[in-house]
Amino acid sequence: TASSHTDCRYCLQSLRGRKYVLRDENAYCVACYDSLYANPCEECKQPIECNSKDLAYKGRHWHERCFKCAKCSRSLVEKPFAAKDEVLLCTECYSDEYSSKCFHCQKTIMPGSRKMEFKGSSWHESCFVCQYCQQPLGTKPLVTKDNENYCVPCFEKQFAHRCYSCKKVITSGGVSCHDQPWHKECFVCAGCKTQLYGQRFISKDEYPYCVDCFSKWYAKKCAACKKPITALGSAKYISFEDRQWHGECFNCAKCSISLVSQEFLTRQDDILCHECGSA
Repeated sequence: TASSHTDCRYCLQSLRGRKYVLRDENAYCVACYDSLYANPCEECKQPIECNSKDLAYKGRHWHERCFKCAKCSRSLVEKPFAAKDEVLLCTECYSDEYSSKCFHCQKTIMPGSRKMEFKGSSWHESCFVCQYCQQPLGTKPLVTKDNENYCVPCFEKQFAHRCYSCKKVITSGGVSCHDQPWHKECFVCAGCKTQLYGQRFISKDEYPYCVDCFSKWYAKKCAACKKPITALGSAKYISFEDRQWHGECFNCAKCSISLVSQEFLTRQDDILCHECGSA
């Protein structure tokens, strides 16, 4: 390039009729500029002269002819590429070596394409959809069932339990009674409406009752102590004709010996061991 500058800033040689390069308003002959400022090529280690194209990526530089895939040696100029451990690879080689496979379609997720990650697996964005309505899930809340993902409305429609009492969806927690789901706050005594979650209860006709209400309304009374016989008391109870006893109350009326699994006799409302009844 012809110039008003007369001498090279570095070697002081005349620039008249010669090409030169301007840097910080100073003129350099081509040879001096290359020796002082040309970037070394990552591939061949030679300087990238000012009359060569300098391709740069993350602070590193290549000759145009040296900018190629480290595996297949194809040129990467004006082509998509990926870097792994500072090594440049074309997208095909990178995919063969490193790209993850889509959990849904099992095809490679190509570098540069958007992928979704969830629970340690990857999806193409177009594959990461609700199994039921097929709408993209993106970053929406979702629920996974049998390795399939669902948006929350579809999951609730298809699978979610509904409270036996209020019929609304149970989104978390809950209580099960006779294989029926309940909200914790809906699980109350059918009689007095006391909260039963974490409390002792007795169920009848698929509804829960607190011990007091069940005993008051439904429990049979022990013929001996007159107290209710419930499943929360003794594990054993004895029934004879139209009367019932707690296991610990089924004793001889005369000598008080336990008659559980023993022969006994009756005399009016009393039960007697064989010895007392025969006396």
